[in-house]
Amino acid sequence: MTGPGGTGTGPGDENPPTRPVEQMPRPEPTEQPPGGAPTRTVSRRTLYVVAGIAILAVVALIVVLVRPTSGSGGNEPPVAEPAGPTSTTTTPSAGTETSAATILGWGDPSRVDEFDGPRPAGWNLYKGEGHDGNGRRTPDAISVKDGILTVTGDSKGDTGGMALYPGQQYGRWEGRVRLPESDPTYHALLLLWPDAEDWPEGGEVDFMEATDGDRQNVSFFLHYSKNNKQDEGSVAVDATQWHNWAVEWTPDHIIGYLDGQEWYRVEDKDHLPPRPMHLTIQLDWFPEDGDPDNVRESEMQVDWIKEYPLR
Repeated sequence: MTGPGGTGTGPGDENPPTRPVEQMPRPEPTEQPPGGAPTRTVSRRTLYVVAGIAILAVVALIVVLVRPTSGSGGNEPPVAEPAGPTSTTTTPSAGTETSAATILGWGDPSRVDEFDGPRPAGWNLYKGEGHDGNGRRTPDAISVKDGILTVTGDSKGDTGGMALYPGQQYGRWEGRVRLPESDPTYHALLLLWPDAEDWPEGGEVDFMEATDGDRQNVSFFLHYSKNNKQDEGSVAVDATQWHNWAVEWTPDHIIGYLDGQEWYRVEDKDHLPPRPMHLTIQLDWFPEDGDPDNVRESEMQVDWIKEYPLR
């Protein structure tokens, strides 16, 4: 048996011959770092600990960088706007008993806005020139309080409007609206507008347009063709009170409803819109209908809006 030193005796051996001992090469001297301290070997465990600490530091840095911050400087993260009106309530909407949807059995709406939040969610609020270049449309003209949306037009023609995207090809829409007496230069409307923005070829369905200042008469205007031809009708009503205004659009007709009762109908298919339409709420300024230098503030109020697919 050979020992660690390369020599030794095994069992039964007597006076074995002596072997010359081979000289192992002497290791080169290790260069000392400055200061004379010897070089230390780093253990594998130490390397694992250092790597773990580095990974934790990187993760902490990423968390700090991506953490949302409040726009007001507080600790609360900003709340993202919903994609569209999502109001829900266990209480029936005001005026449900005179709703066209209730009376005619339209079923559940696909979209509802009861305007319960601090501002309308999921709508495109207009910003820019007003109707036909008159006045200005600004989101500042639109407010929500106590479940009521209000669009206000001021003495300078600054007013508002908002659109509910996307639209649909055929369907039903209904809104509960009140129109206080106003300046005759302000027209209050619920209407359908073409998604393709190809007016007048894409059509326009004004299923509630109040044009007189005392709000005692409301009109229906159906725009069609590239020459902007129109069908129209009107109904006497005290629009300063709450009323439900609805429209039904099918491949065969368009019908207007007031408090669940039909009051307007078109069955000429050549007059019907050719493509998807979306709902808009507008208070438009027509300075030619009054004294543009003496305009009093006016408004329209909306309690709720509902959209239905055509079943």
